[in-house]
Amino acid sequence: MMAPLGATVPQPQAMAAVEREVLRCEGCKLVQFRTATETCRRCKKSLLPELPKPQAAIALVPEPVAKAESGDIQVATAVRDLRHVRNLSQRQLAGRMGVPRTYISKIENGKAMPTLSSLDRLARALQVDISALLRDAPRRHQDETAVLTTDPFLAEIAKYAENLTSTQKSIFLNHVRELAQSHARRSA
Repeated sequence: MMAPLGATVPQPQAMAAVEREVLRCEGCKLVQFRTATETCRRCKKSLLPELPKPQAAIALVPEPVAKAESGDIQVATAVRDLRHVRNLSQRQLAGRMGVPRTYISKIENGKAMPTLSSLDRLARALQVDISALLRDAPRRHQDETAVLTTDPFLAEIAKYAENLTSTQKSIFLNHVRELAQSHARRSA
């Protein structure tokens, strides 16, 4: 049924004039509307602000560092780090995998956990073994460092790189890139 000309039809947005509070869960960092149960939709933790803990005058024992909720498997960090190492944008990585760019963004921000087949495609797109995506970040960096220092040339450079400023490191890296690119052009 059509409304007569000039009549106002109530809009759904106008009927729902109730403002809803937007909150960020401290546990999983999900941004969401306040729920009726006052708990996070994803991790089910309370959305109510925690009362400040009474502080001791002297901390005798350091508090343990909180580990990642996914049992130390930080796929999001691994994907982001490896993508940066490979100098790929999210769009380029998505193109290699045949998925939308937003999927890569969701993985890197911890909003989506890839399936095993997606992990396999991610690993192939990043040119790494799938285990590199599943290892925790400190262990992965230790492994990469161990591999790099087995090369005598890189081990020699590492000794001198510690003494360079960030500007000097940047200049040195640009020179190495130029040398590699000119060698690749001559070889082609």
